Amino acid sequence: MDLIVPIILLCGLAFYVACNLGANDVANSMGTSVGSKALTLKQAIIVAGILEFTGAVLFGERVSKTLATGVVNPEVFISMPQEFVIGMVSVLISAGLWLQIATRYGLPVSSSHAVVGAIAGFSCIAAGLNAVDWLTIGLISLTWLLTPLMSGIIAALFYTLIKHWILDQPDPHKQIREWIPWLSCALIGIFGVIVFPILSPPLQNTLNQWGWTLPAHDIPLAIGGIAAVSLTWISWRQLEQQQNLSISNTTPEKFPGIEKQLAQFQVISACFVAFAHGSNDVGNTIAPLAAILAVIKTGSVPLADIEIPTWLLLLGGSGIVTGLAIWGKNVIKTVGENIISLVPSEGFCAELATATTVLLASRLGLPVSTSHALVGGVVGIGLVQGGKSVRLDTVRSIVLAWVITVPTAALLSAILFKMMESIL
Repeated sequence: MDLIVPIILLCGLAFYVACNLGANDVANSMGTSVGSKALTLKQAIIVAGILEFTGAVLFGERVSKTLATGVVNPEVFISMPQEFVIGMVSVLISAGLWLQIATRYGLPVSSSHAVVGAIAGFSCIAAGLNAVDWLTIGLISLTWLLTPLMSGIIAALFYTLIKHWILDQPDPHKQIREWIPWLSCALIGIFGVIVFPILSPPLQNTLNQWGWTLPAHDIPLAIGGIAAVSLTWISWRQLEQQQNLSISNTTPEKFPGIEKQLAQFQVISACFVAFAHGSNDVGNTIAPLAAILAVIKTGSVPLADIEIPTWLLLLGGSGIVTGLAIWGKNVIKTVGENIISLVPSEGFCAELATATTVLLASRLGLPVSTSHALVGGVVGIGLVQGGKSVRLDTVRSIVLAWVITVPTAALLSAILFKMMESIL
């Protein structure tokens, strides 16, 4: 009974962090869709809320490894479990505060970097500089430059191809019809590689229970093939219908049917990113809490992976959706409207570039931020247009927030740790 109140308070703290994570990171998936008018702000919040929550609850368990093992060696805390718990509490508080400050000013920052910085901060104070894996910190710092640069180059390449082969052609409607199968394959292929590894194991287990034994690669191949063919056929039908419709007030007049079609591709891509984000980044909120609960339960610091129960996933997913609904509009507007003015063809390229960058980095084992990738993609498209449309003051503010995220979270965590340690 004595532990019920502290556990409730810790859950409330984790919920607070999840709220700020949802408010800030939702721009990763929906910012460009709102900026290009493919979705209204209300629609984006509803769609992102459903998919973020679904991804977090259904597939968030795969992030059950404690974040501490990647930044600090937990073995150094074997003899001081109380300090480890205090440190993880300081991580939650400092990460939540920094995300709230950034969201208040509409700045897209990395929740992963905030948590990593916070862990490094309390670890240095609790166990010395040698307790931190500085190589990991160095790799994270390197991604501040590489992630937006890579995404910007890929987005510029995608947009240049679409502009040259579709938008600048004498008959762009004929060109988009010929390119729809290739765009469908690119969309399903890129996002499928992100999402299908999440979906395939539970689907294969279900089929095995039904007596259907299939090779592991057959399921994603079948789903991808059916999805690409279906998307192509639906897109062709809709393109024919759109050419006979009048131009709406929210659609660019130069390419009404084409931009509407690419807007639908963009919305699909945003849905994939929202689902994948929910399943991945919920760990930033609940992994520190899971580590604390493991210490409370066993009396020792966990050295291996931590099993995250379903109720923790529900807590994290609910927090993400709550924060998105209350504060999400600030960062969405920054990414979608305050860097450059976007149309669907540009937003689609930014989403593709973001997914491609994150996917490549994951395969190389680099810790990257989806926020960094998306902003880089949007800026890359602006540079293709000559750079005049890029609002440099917004970009400068975002970059400054990136640079100070890790040291600010580390300093906050260190201060909070010393304060709580002296009290307790």
